[in-house]
Amino acid sequence: MLEIKSSIHGAELTSIKMNGIEKLHQANDVLDENGKAYWGRHAPILFPIVGKLKNNKTQINGEVYEMSQHGFARDMDFEKIEENKYLLRFNEETLKKYPFKFELYVEYKINENELTTEYTVVNKDEKEMLFGLGGHPAFICNYSSEKFEIEFEKIEDKIEFYKLQEGLIKSEPIPSMLKDNKIKLTKDIFDEDAIIMKNINSNKVILKENNNKYLEFDFEGFPYLAIWSKKGAPFVCIEPWQNHTDSVNSNGKFDEKENILKLKKDEKFNCKYKVLFY
Repeated sequence: MLEIKSSIHGAELTSIKMNGIEKLHQANDVLDENGKAYWGRHAPILFPIVGKLKNNKTQINGEVYEMSQHGFARDMDFEKIEENKYLLRFNEETLKKYPFKFELYVEYKINENELTTEYTVVNKDEKEMLFGLGGHPAFICNYSSEKFEIEFEKIEDKIEFYKLQEGLIKSEPIPSMLKDNKIKLTKDIFDEDAIIMKNINSNKVILKENNNKYLEFDFEGFPYLAIWSKKGAPFVCIEPWQNHTDSVNSNGKFDEKENILKLKKDEKFNCKYKVLFY
């Protein structure tokens, strides 16, 4: 049975325990050999952008706006609606960075050893709203041991792998990282930052340790998947994305970002991902 904790700050999960054993990276409590935190987050929510904007700027309806990587939701305090359910509403500060009136709901649900993270975005504006959305959970995993691999549930014959250049996605894919429909997590796999995948057949991946199931990650409804960690860190992030970071060739126009989500007035967008722990 799972037990979880979450915070109003960023509506972020801060603990996932199965039978008392922690499964979620513990942020600033996990230090490297120099006493520095590997990464000060647990499972941030990426909204209203995923990844980075070219020059940290974008053009929306003819105006230029500035936003830092992965957007502002992860650094804001949400309103707690009920246990493990949160709401973020637009305010004067968000409108300076992002000119849309919105509501973002985040809810965490447990069913035995499965955790569901559900997002709902509502357009509260008079005009069409454009946005990005994604998850970024970090699971405890000593990937540098080279005992871990990620297996896809379906045969991946069209999948494309991309790497980043200063936070921006490169225009050309890299050679396939698959062997026997799996990605081997080597100690140097994240030396060049995150790995982003497109054109995925599967709705689910399985993280395995020595060929034993560690967790199953169901990202049905998300067109992109990314994996990431810090060099030598004892965690790996499996990230379901609705869209992705700007490309190196981006023209800076928000409405021309690949797979940008759009909502008419009062429309809702809903998506969820599930993690089954072993």
